Amino acid sequence: MTLRGMDEQCAVALKERARQEGTSLNALMLKLLKESLGINKKKRTTEYHDLDSLAGTWSTSDAAEFAQATAVFEKIDEDMWK
Repeated sequence: MTLRGMDEQCAVALKERARQEGTSLNALMLKLLKESLGINKKKRTTEYHDLDSLAGTWSTSDAAEFAQATAVFEKIDEDMWK
């Protein structure tokens, strides 16, 4: 199958996207066609890394304080289950 009439802007964008995804141009085109036709659903999961710098920054006392403050959430209210 040959695709004719593709403008330079589209070709450059496709090549860049294939490079970013670490795949071939052919594999990218097949993926995009399947997604657009509803054959393969596009993954809607987005990874965010804006809070990565906060991970693992609590001290032992911070963690203990948090555990103490949220301990009430672990208690089962027996009256609600009757």
